[in-house]
Parts: sequence; C-alpha cells; structure tokens
Amino acid sequence: MAKSSNYRVQLRRRREGKTDYQARKAMVISGKPRLVTRASNKNVTAQLSIAKPKGDQVIAAANSRELIKKYGWKAPTGNIPAAYLTGLLCGLKAKTAGVNEAILDIGLFTPTKGAKIFAVMNGVLDAGVDVPHSEEKLVKERTKGDHIAKYAKSLGVGSEEYTSKFSRYAAQGVAPEKIAEHFNKVKAEIVSSFKGTKVAAEPEPKEVAGKAPKEKAPAKEVPKGKVTKEKAAPEKEKAAPKVKAAPKERAPKEKVPKEKATKKGENKA
Repeated sequence: MAKSSNYRVQLRRRREGKTDYQARKAMVISGKPRLVTRASNKNVTAQLSIAKPKGDQVIAAANSRELIKKYGWKAPTGNIPAAYLTGLLCGLKAKTAGVNEAILDIGLFTPTKGAKIFAVMNGVLDAGVDVPHSEEKLVKERTKGDHIAKYAKSLGVGSEEYTSKFSRYAAQGVAPEKIAEHFNKVKAEIVSSFKGTKVAAEPEPKEVAGKAPKEKAPAKEVPKGKVTKEKAAPEKEKAAPKVKAAPKERAPKEKVPKEKATKKGENKA
C-alpha cells in the first residue's frame, strides 16, 4: 500500500519476483546475446536470446526433454549430466546460427558452486561459445555423473534404499553405476548430429594432468658392521662434551710478622 504521495508502485514482474530490471538493463546495454538458463527438479531449459525493441528474439534454445526424444537419453532430465548435455545442445545450435559469445542470465537465482545453471554454461562453453565466468563455480568432476554412480555404490545394489531412490533409472533400464558410459554415448550422438562442429576435449584428471611426480629411489641397504659417513657424522655430534679440569688450589701464604720498629732514642747495636 502507498505510504506517501511520492510512493511509486514497482513493475509487475518485479513485484512477482521474476525480473531484476537493473541487471537486465546492464545486459541489454552490452548488446551481447544472453544465455538464459532455468532449472527445475524435472527439467532444464537453455536459451540464447537478444533484446529487440519489440521483445526478446530467441536465437537458439534447448530443453532437456529433447535428449529423450532425439538422442536416446534414459536417465532423469533434471540432474547435472542432463543439464550439461542441454547446454551443449544449445551451444551447438548457437554456433550453427553464428553466435560466438554470450553473457549468462540467471535471473533471480542465487549463484551457488556446482549448481545446474553452471552445468548448462559448461556445456555451452564446450560447444565453443565464449561466456565470461569464474572457474570456481564449475564442478567438472560432476559433469558425467560420477557422483551419482559413487552414491549408488555406497547404498549397495539391490538394497531397499537403492531401489527407492533409483527407481526411475531401473524403469528406463539404466544402471546408475554406469551413467558415465551412457552420458558419453548420448554426448557423441549430439555432437555427430552437427556436422563440422568441434567440441572441447575433456580435461584430464588431476592425477594425470601435468608432469608425473618423480619416483623416489629406493634406499640402499647398509651391510652390518659398516657405518656410512652420513651416519658417522651425527655420532660425533652425540659424543660427550669435554669436561674442564678443576683449577688447582693454591696453598695459603704464611704471614710473616713484621719486624718491630725500634723505639726512638734506643742505642744502635
């Protein structure tokens, strides 16, 4: 309700919590296409759009349900691997349309490390579209769904909790322990459907990346009875310190009585 004569009612979408007009103004002024990502519990959507006087023009769009209809995805469409593949599909469509760069538009979503919106952005980046970002927000180890397979193994195949939590996987005939293999197969299908496109290579694991650590040479066995120079040195240091001899006591000097002075007036001998 109005509190004074100067009160101004906010715009409808701002009141509904759908649009941050200050952020939108900054993105529109940049003149670059916006990568609009939205995620729910069941689906993920990605769009590349540019602002026009009559409204936003969508250049390329992808939805995680396309993965099921066209590329044989059998796992749930609301997890991180599906979000990455949706972003990859949207990015390849954008490259075909001639888009090479964009800026991320997450709306009113709070940016959190490892969120699905950043998995979508990771897929767009691998498709070759440049999006300014911070590497801290990306969790590339979760892209293939290795965390899902690890959790499924920890529950134990065939257990009651395993059956209840992965019922959708079982209904589609996909074992959660092998989701990484299924992910690679669907990713290859998406890339092959766009002829002449290149996708960024997968990063090497941290243990393999870079130079391999040098192996330490095994310690040489020292035969009994022989002492090496390295071992002899500390033994010298451990030797007992020299004790100074106590100073010799000097014999006290005998006091010699002084000769009594002669009295004045005594005769000399």
